[in-house]
Amino acid sequence: MKKFATLVAVAAIASVPAVAFAETTQVREATEEAAAGAVSLNAGKMLYAADGYRIAPIYRVTAEGNPQVILNGRLVTVPASSLSDNSGKVTTSMSKKELAAAK
Repeated sequence: MKKFATLVAVAAIASVPAVAFAETTQVREATEEAAAGAVSLNAGKMLYAADGYRIAPIYRVTAEGNPQVILNGRLVTVPASSLSDNSGKVTTSMSKKELAAAK
């Protein structure tokens, strides 16, 4: 009986981090969706300028929902407020030149 109780206790303790991780992931996804509005942001998805030219693939999405891209060897954060969904493409109202000059 002692072995069974120990096994149950170990299983219960082992499942706690998995539950906490799942809740954290769900909260992060909900935050990203709320910040991005109707724009679906994923790392690896291409970011386009308003004129239709490709800027760069999205490197990652911050906790605030702002996509980050690598331009000219620098990590550049694109404001989520400048994003829109244009036929399934993530489009920013900023040009590549404006993004490269941003600090």
